[in-house]
Amino acid sequence: MGSVSAIGALLLSVAATAAADDEAFAVHGQFTYVEQGTSGFNAPYRGPNSLTPNIGAETTDATLFLGARLWPGAEAWLNGELDQGHGLDNTLGAAGFPSGEAYKVGKNQPYFRLQRAFVRQTLNLQDDANAQDIDAAANQLRGSQSADRVVITIGKLSVVDIFDTNRYAHDSRGDFLNWTVIDTGTFDYAADAWGYTAGAAIEWYAHSWALRGGLFDLSDVPNSVHLEPGFHEFQVNLELEHRHEIAGRPGRVLLTGFESRGRMGLLDEAIAGAAATGMPVDIAAVRHYRSRGGVSLNVEQEITPEWGAFIRTGGAAGNVETYEFTDVDRTLAAGLSLQGSRWRRPLDSVAIAAVNNAISGAREAYLNAGGLGILVGDGRLPHPGPEQIIESYYSAALFNFAHLTLDYQWINHPAYNRDRGPVSVIAVRLHAQF
Repeated sequence: MGSVSAIGALLLSVAATAAADDEAFAVHGQFTYVEQGTSGFNAPYRGPNSLTPNIGAETTDATLFLGARLWPGAEAWLNGELDQGHGLDNTLGAAGFPSGEAYKVGKNQPYFRLQRAFVRQTLNLQDDANAQDIDAAANQLRGSQSADRVVITIGKLSVVDIFDTNRYAHDSRGDFLNWTVIDTGTFDYAADAWGYTAGAAIEWYAHSWALRGGLFDLSDVPNSVHLEPGFHEFQVNLELEHRHEIAGRPGRVLLTGFESRGRMGLLDEAIAGAAATGMPVDIAAVRHYRSRGGVSLNVEQEITPEWGAFIRTGGAAGNVETYEFTDVDRTLAAGLSLQGSRWRRPLDSVAIAAVNNAISGAREAYLNAGGLGILVGDGRLPHPGPEQIIESYYSAALFNFAHLTLDYQWINHPAYNRDRGPVSVIAVRLHAQF
């Protein structure tokens, strides 16, 4: 009885700390189902990480978002998730992988994971007269905050919850599906195989500017299901944001940089080691403690209330193995998004994006020698070329809370291989949320 009374007293205390208009507790949920299939395409040879013609795959996930206000300005969130299914070829075969709903691990049976568990503290730097209303949403309690503020987030989350965000291309449950459209392909952000990590970030908003910094845990080895238990392998992130208006229409520019410190291999050393021993290329054999860094530019711009545009571009070190995300050394992505108000379907949207992903000469040589990346590796690469992607979708509102999306992707030179492809990937997505 004593513990029950203590919990009741805590809940009453939490409720009392919230302002009259602030939300003290919140429960949200979402469900997403994606089914994808590839067309037939030219595939004269294949390797361990190749995409297969004429195959299909599906993923399902359901998430419960639980939030509570701890004290004024502070909120805690837990995201429990049920997942099931696989990406195409177990999420292999293209650096710009065609489903952001597919993790690097998959299971035929549903399984549970606690994907997020974090606390966020907002410190307002202006008085209540300058407060802005904040709507209730998953991982956001209804309340208010000042335009000038400091936000501190600590716990388990995804780096791209905070960094490299974009209004038009950042949500695989609601907009595009391709990995290198919803995130910058060269942003090798810290994560386990599900895309989540542990760490802390601080954001400072001042007038039209924002500055973000973060420290996050890397996997114990590249592309692992386990994070480094002692934080000896880590990543530092910095981001500068500027908000502006052009002809009265809002936009943002983000400059994002990362540096990872961990046990990584150099690609040319792996090739040389294989040549000297006559053994297959083994990047793990040449891993030593070193850095890999990169920088990217992310722009979003409202053109009209219905039209929006975005551009992402970035580069990362090309002679070091990619650690967490995908095998891209240079990328350029751009797209347009249109809301359905013009045809009296205001909750519908249609969009198109194009991506050009490229790798360094060292990575081309590594793949041609039989090396494997995180997602790509056809066993050889005699005729390398840029991976070129076009994605388009139409999202139709079935109800206010549910959308059905038809998605088409055309991938030329999948895995940077001119000998394979092009491939068409067709997807159906059903998403509901409350």
